[in-house]
Amino acid sequence: MNIEIKKIAPYVWEIPKTGDMLVPGRIYGDEETVVPLRKELTRGGGGFTPALLQVANVATLPGIQKASLAMADIHPGYGFAIGGVAAFDMETGVISVAGVGFDINCGVRVLKTPLSRKDVEPLKERLAAQLFRDVPSGVGSTGDIRLKENEIDKLLVKGAAFVVEAGYGLPEDLEYTEERGAIKGADPHSVSHRAKERQFKQVGTLGSGNHYLEVQYIEEIYDEEAARVYGLRKDQILIAVHCGSRALGHQIGTDYLKTLEEASRKYGIPIRDRELVCAPIDSPEGRAYLGAVYAGINCAFANRQAISHLARTSFAGVFGIAPDAVQLLYDVAHNTCKAETHEVDGVEKKLLVHRKGATRAFGPGRPEVPLSYRGVGHPLLVGGTMGTASYILRGTELGMEETFGSAVHGAGRALSRMQSKKQWSGQEIIKELGKKGIVIRSHGASGVAEEAPGAYKDVDRVVNVMHNAGVNKKVARMRPLACVKG
Repeated sequence: MNIEIKKIAPYVWEIPKTGDMLVPGRIYGDEETVVPLRKELTRGGGGFTPALLQVANVATLPGIQKASLAMADIHPGYGFAIGGVAAFDMETGVISVAGVGFDINCGVRVLKTPLSRKDVEPLKERLAAQLFRDVPSGVGSTGDIRLKENEIDKLLVKGAAFVVEAGYGLPEDLEYTEERGAIKGADPHSVSHRAKERQFKQVGTLGSGNHYLEVQYIEEIYDEEAARVYGLRKDQILIAVHCGSRALGHQIGTDYLKTLEEASRKYGIPIRDRELVCAPIDSPEGRAYLGAVYAGINCAFANRQAISHLARTSFAGVFGIAPDAVQLLYDVAHNTCKAETHEVDGVEKKLLVHRKGATRAFGPGRPEVPLSYRGVGHPLLVGGTMGTASYILRGTELGMEETFGSAVHGAGRALSRMQSKKQWSGQEIIKELGKKGIVIRSHGASGVAEEAPGAYKDVDRVVNVMHNAGVNKKVARMRPLACVKG
């Protein structure tokens, strides 16, 4: 497969604009990033689309601005590469299911506690057991919040505020949630009854796959000023929650694939890959899907808000601290499309920014950033693996210029889930991590095998690429003490 990729800066690679590409492709990475991406191009067959080809395919979509981007955690996804970012002109551009993903607003929420590592180490087994009991996880898990369809509609509009009003969390949590926990423009009428029905019992649940609740300690601080602004210190205990919109988000994606496939034909949109079916943003189909996506975004914010409350309750019970002593650092998404204002060729433009496995990373001065964080930009929450590390980063002015204010979302997979299960035993991984002082609680060993640390890229290297490129900056690195998985 003939895809040319060349280095244009120490940590930036480019696929030149050729043929029907409207913009170039741009990938953040080092030499080690690019070697496997080039190898993918020679594999072919079996329905597999290499990540570099996906970056090039996205560059052909109408209305795309600047470049088709991929962050350093790039690997093949559905239509868009994971780590992919693409921004489209609101009048001439398109909206795509592949650019959002099926787990709408999968994201990370981090809470900070007044506890230190020395406080938690002696009680981490008990804490892990309590979290495992209190936070529903696993395939088909259900929570305490049971809703009817009219209540789901309210949740899809109000987002995190809906569950805060029901007693799950603190009003100040909303200040430290992206979009204050509810993006405007959500349209429950654009969400099918089937999607809503699947969510009636799933608010406040982790689900399965790569979703987790993890107790971490801060191993290292890199940016003292940003850490001070965020209220972080070395050895501090944090709680990270990684999950999304559960079955509702997946059903929205499934429902709209057919709608956008028909729209692609109706509007004569040329697409290289059937997975990239799309509709003009300003069309009945495009507006309906965007309204449904925004509803899915709000559902996920509500879900993580409810889980936060459950985690606070667990910590209060084990350590005898007040629940409100556990404060929200930030909640940020990495599977969304959102209307945002960015500069293009020296002009401020409203764009629809798709981030597929990429995190919003707004830097200093942006009005969307909470006031107390505005001097440094909001925290970027980057998940690693249950056996390695996670990071808190911050956005930069260069990142705003080059990536529409985007960042990596995690380490990025190196092996598929099927490959992982063939290579590792879940029980053996649990034992090995236990020897390293990391407690794992899961409903199934198979899921642990799928998420083996060795199945992922080196998160330190991935983060260093973005840091050294100047797009994101490191603030802190965390190590896991206990992890709850589905």
